Amino acid sequence: MKKVARILNLLLAVFIVSCNSEPVVPNFEDLQDGTIYDYLIRNEDQFSSFISIMKIGGIDEALSSYNPNGTGYTLFLPDNDAINRFIESDPRFSSLDDILNNQEFASAFCRYHVLNMEAKTDDFPFGAFPKPTLSGDYLTVSFIVNTDTSYYKINNSAAVIKSNIEVSNGYIHQIQSVLVPVTFTSYQWLEQHDEYSIFKKAVDTTGQKSLININLKEIENGQPVTVLAEADSIFKKSGINSIDDLIAAISPDNDQYTDSTNPLRNFVAYHFLEGQYFIDDFVDVNTNYTTLSNISLSINGLGYDVAINKGKQVFDTVIYQSDTSYIDFIKFIYDESNVITQSGALHFIDRVMRQQIPSRAIVTFEFHEEPLFNEYRQEGGNFLIENESSLQNIKWSGTDLFFVDVVDGQTTAWNNDYLELDGDFTIAYTIPKIIQGKYNVFLGADAFNPDNAMVEVYIDGKKLGSSIDLTVGGNSNNPFQKIKLGTFDFSIYSKHVVEVNSLIPGRFLWDYIRFEPF
Repeated sequence: MKKVARILNLLLAVFIVSCNSEPVVPNFEDLQDGTIYDYLIRNEDQFSSFISIMKIGGIDEALSSYNPNGTGYTLFLPDNDAINRFIESDPRFSSLDDILNNQEFASAFCRYHVLNMEAKTDDFPFGAFPKPTLSGDYLTVSFIVNTDTSYYKINNSAAVIKSNIEVSNGYIHQIQSVLVPVTFTSYQWLEQHDEYSIFKKAVDTTGQKSLININLKEIENGQPVTVLAEADSIFKKSGINSIDDLIAAISPDNDQYTDSTNPLRNFVAYHFLEGQYFIDDFVDVNTNYTTLSNISLSINGLGYDVAINKGKQVFDTVIYQSDTSYIDFIKFIYDESNVITQSGALHFIDRVMRQQIPSRAIVTFEFHEEPLFNEYRQEGGNFLIENESSLQNIKWSGTDLFFVDVVDGQTTAWNNDYLELDGDFTIAYTIPKIIQGKYNVFLGADAFNPDNAMVEVYIDGKKLGSSIDLTVGGNSNNPFQKIKLGTFDFSIYSKHVVEVNSLIPGRFLWDYIRFEPF
């Protein structure tokens, strides 16, 4: 909630262009009796179309009962008018009967409108919901703030017009238009929006289309990519009116645009972050993010704005009376960002983002580079990793490896998840690239159990500090501890291997590895 409050305050401080639809102020309903299904039936005259689709799609029983996961459901509910507008705009359908006669579409349509968790507006992220819909897809939330009203928007398309209708098995939020499942990749989104033609042509010219044109649902262990893109209007403010102008500005003397050392290629790849990040992931964090270029990107979310490359370049000077301030960072265009695609997330920025050598920053690695673990985080629970080849960055031997995501939050581990081994083990974790320099290194682990192991830690084959007795150090209120290992000096910007070995066999609950500039 601290993040949401920060972002709302931030949005209130900036000018946001009103959307095409009439803005609506969310209202808050009193507690309603019955289930989601009961609410729909009581209001059948308003929602008969969705009721019909829901029954054909086969989720009427689910919405009339409790979620077996114990977290309720959330229905984003379009009324009859919204569904009629959808039918009129979609060439596949000429009537509601066309939808009802297509059971596969009806099933996907109604499931896409139901989150597999309960969420009132207080729980809305400024990004993607942590749990998927019943169709296995993710929905995003934007906060739209105008001078006379504010409201929520789902998937940057459907305004919430009535919120927090509480029922016995979750919440209902009425939306102004239907939610259309996302079927496009990030590249296809750029392709469909002419106002991003310069950036799209730069992607083509440098041969990097394939990086953001993947459907993660169709690729086993596919890695999402977060794209930060400038509109043509942003380039034009810097005198760049075409791809030729961009080439002249970035790579005038090197026309080998697909070469890994080419400045234009690295300019584009600098806009691609490894992993999927939404705006709320950047808030309250100041760190460097791994890009697909030859250097990382600094994003500082500790201030009033989420600032990209703060302090690296002065873009503007603002003089008001006797005060002078400098705009020395790139901003996200908040109300347009958080676009979810089949290959990751898309955000939009207000300046041309050239590569800047980042300063060292605190970085914490929590195994988010493993697609399998990210799938397990969606479900929650305790998972045995049976096949070592299913992991890309972790190797282990000697005992079983488990990934644990604590559903009820009754743990002091960061983000309520950790790796668990028990026995005589070795585990190696290849961490993302880190900026050169000296760092204090910290291990996050359970340190309050007599069955815990004694371990030693290596980075790139070099032992770090002395052995660590994990039976002591924590307490019953906070068993997970931040344990200082020592200092390490990285000489090159590259990936590195952190290895943990058991000296005395036992239990090892590994939360994170953390690096703080020394």
